[in-house]
Amino acid sequence: MTDRSDSGTGTRRLFVVIPLVIFMGLAGLFLYRLGAGDPSRIPSALIGRAAPQTELPSIDGLLRDGAPVPGLTSKDFAGAVTLVNVWASWCVPCRDEAPFLDLLAKDKRFRLAGINYKDQADNARRFIGRYGNPFTTIGTDANGRAAIEWGVYGVPETFIVGRDGKIAYKLVGPITAENFETQVKPAIEKALAAGK
Repeated sequence: MTDRSDSGTGTRRLFVVIPLVIFMGLAGLFLYRLGAGDPSRIPSALIGRAAPQTELPSIDGLLRDGAPVPGLTSKDFAGAVTLVNVWASWCVPCRDEAPFLDLLAKDKRFRLAGINYKDQADNARRFIGRYGNPFTTIGTDANGRAAIEWGVYGVPETFIVGRDGKIAYKLVGPITAENFETQVKPAIEKALAAGK
C-alpha cells in the first residue's frame, strides 16, 4: 500500500521545480544574449530610409570664427555625405572620440554635423571650447526627442547620411582608429561612391 502523502509531496515539488527551471533557463538565455556580440553592431531600422525630419536650434552663444554656429536642419543633408554625431558634454566616451572627430573634419569630402543630446548650453560650449569644434552645424536636442526619432541607444552614436538624404550606416559608441578603418571608412567611401 502506498502512502498518499508521499505522492502529494512529489507533485508539489514538481510545481516548484518546473517553473524554477524555466525561469533559470530564460534568465540564462537573456544574459547570454545581453553579453553576446558587439554593441556597435546593433542594427538600425533606419538604414536605407530617409533621415528623420530634423529641426534643431543652435547652442546658445556657441561661436565659430566670431559667427554663431547654426543649428541642424534636414536641409543640411541635401547633396552631401554627412556624418551626424550624437554627443554630450557629460559623456566620457565623447571626450575620447573628440580628437578623432577633429581629424575627420579635415576631410572635405563630407560634412560633420552634431546633435548635442540632453545638455546644458554652458556645458556644451565648455566642451567645444576644450575639445574643439569639428562640426559645421550643431543642433541642440534638449529633451531627447530627436534622438528618439533617430533611434539613438546612447551617446556617442554616429550616422552616415548619403547625398540622397538616406541613412547609410550607424555606429553605436565612439569612433576609434580601429572601428574607423574596419567599419566607418568603408561606409563613408560607399556613400561617397553612391552619389557619383
